[in-house]
Amino acid sequence: MSRIGKLPIPIPAGVSVQWETPVLKVKGPKGELTVVVKPPTQVAVDAGVLKLTRPDDERSSKSNQGLYRSLLNNAVHGVSSGYEKKLEVLGVGYKAEVTGKILKLTLGFAFPKEFPIPAGIGIKVEKDTIVIQGIDRQQVGDVAARIRSYRPPEPYKGKGIRYQGEQVRRKAGKAAVGGKK
Repeated sequence: MSRIGKLPIPIPAGVSVQWETPVLKVKGPKGELTVVVKPPTQVAVDAGVLKLTRPDDERSSKSNQGLYRSLLNNAVHGVSSGYEKKLEVLGVGYKAEVTGKILKLTLGFAFPKEFPIPAGIGIKVEKDTIVIQGIDRQQVGDVAARIRSYRPPEPYKGKGIRYQGEQVRRKAGKAAVGGKK
């Protein structure tokens, strides 16, 4: 039984949902998203609640119902309040700045890395923190992962780009070797 797929999705005030098989359009104060729901999963919109149904109890039907319920819930949450990820830039001389539609990262390489900011994403830099905002949860997470991949945190000094609150396991350096006798 799909426990997640059975749960109804409450539609907050200010969000409108339009179901035209197989596309669900979600509009809210932050923007508009569309989710394609493949058959046999069906969506019903009644009294401010979205419900997903499936015709049978096959394994693929159950898993698709849970998948589409999560995607629709993310879309409703995204257009109403949005998503945000924070990255920390740690290291001597490491910095980030936004110029126009480009994020410039100085990470100890010979030249600064330039990351073009995609449409639908907002990036702010506050001291050593990069704040990524958007309505599409997948896109926000993907942008954060791509920025982090330029210089992931290394285990010896811990410098690099990490998610806020991420714990980096530190390794001990080389032990001092005694001289030859």
